[in-house]
Amino acid sequence: MDYYTLTDSAIETEIGDRLRALRLRRNITQKALAEATGLSVTAIKGIEAGGGTLSTLIAVLRELQALDQLQHFIPEITVSPLQLARSKGKQRQRATGKRGKGDGDQEW
Repeated sequence: MDYYTLTDSAIETEIGDRLRALRLRRNITQKALAEATGLSVTAIKGIEAGGGTLSTLIAVLRELQALDQLQHFIPEITVSPLQLARSKGKQRQRATGKRGKGDGDQEW
């Protein structure tokens, strides 16, 4: 799926649909998920509709035993040994605002 062709709203809906499918695959009702996470049924319905907050998303993923999927969501960014050597062992703490090819930054 090419997410760049989707609107933000469509991506939110896709995430909600996937959470709903995961919940149903685990055979858990919205009410049971709400009780297990300490959230309201309205919050569960909201996140499945593409709304909600990050904390709600984390709680739902934790209960559905899918927190490890966050690794695929935004992979950990590592510093290449060459880039680390150039920076004399210091990891970047701030962005300069300058972007260009060959500076070691990943293109998004």
